[in-house]
Amino acid sequence: MKSALLPALAVVAIAAALQVPQSPPTPAPAQPAAPNPDAHYQIGPDSLPRDGVPKGEMRGPFTLPSEAYPGTQHTYWVYVPAQYDPKTPASLMVLNDGQAFKNMDGDVRAPNVFDNLIYRREIPVMIGVFINPGRRPDQPEPTPSNWGDRDTNRPAEYNSLDDKYARVIVDELMPALGKEYNISKDPERRGIGGASSGAIAAFTVAWERPNEFRKVLSIVGSFTNLRGGHAYTDIVLRNEKKPLRIYLQDGRNDNRGVGRDGTYDETRDWFLQNVRLMRALSEKGYDLNYTWGIGKHGQKQAGAIFPDMMRWLWRDHGVSTDPNDAVERAFNEPAAKKEG
Repeated sequence: MKSALLPALAVVAIAAALQVPQSPPTPAPAQPAAPNPDAHYQIGPDSLPRDGVPKGEMRGPFTLPSEAYPGTQHTYWVYVPAQYDPKTPASLMVLNDGQAFKNMDGDVRAPNVFDNLIYRREIPVMIGVFINPGRRPDQPEPTPSNWGDRDTNRPAEYNSLDDKYARVIVDELMPALGKEYNISKDPERRGIGGASSGAIAAFTVAWERPNEFRKVLSIVGSFTNLRGGHAYTDIVLRNEKKPLRIYLQDGRNDNRGVGRDGTYDETRDWFLQNVRLMRALSEKGYDLNYTWGIGKHGQKQAGAIFPDMMRWLWRDHGVSTDPNDAVERAFNEPAAKKEG
């Protein structure tokens, strides 16, 4: 019996000797972080304060009660350029999600752009209006970190394809502005713009009221199926051309319509829908410019090109070609200096 156990014990001893502790597997080397598509976009000198450039005055905030959306109110600010003369009708630029466009630490810093371009006569003297989406008095004011999608009237106002937000701008805001400022009644001298849902809202205002606004600035516009916005391509194609001038901007890394479960919905693909709209507007012969970058959903690329977007939209403002016109060849100085 003892001799029979010896071979078995030997096998066990050999097996135990072979069970050398194994080192844990070497982890795969960490993959480098993907480059940020927005990293190449920075604002330029026209978006920053410049020495010697007269600064416009930012007035507000003001509160505008709404009849189009009962129970809500809109907060807005008014930029008045140093060159504004109440005796002369001024052009007008309205920017939705006003808090973001007027943010002097943000991606656009529109007041600086207005100051610099007006001073060099690259855009006309214009009143700028920065208007936030509507909200009930008990709801928070939108901020750069919270644009109000979940706790204001922004989704209903901006993404719906109806004339209610156009009524806010044309029938409510414009009369309030007209009491304080001399604004041109020529729709060619009125523009409106925005980013994301604010961009489709701007397009809708001009589409619904082309006799009031004819210039549209769209940044990563939400022409997607949030509330049927993807339909604009077909709407444009089946309607007569309207007298609008439009600048579209979007990025290839905008929201691309892939859901959390991995399914793709082309009606929720921001870049695709912007390109589709561009093609429809081109086919109909609209006065159109567009820029496709590499950026994500936001204002980074648009902030870098916002001065050029404004120059292009307002390229037809009046000029004098008289070589002896010393005023035309000089910087656009504040109105008070002109009178002195």
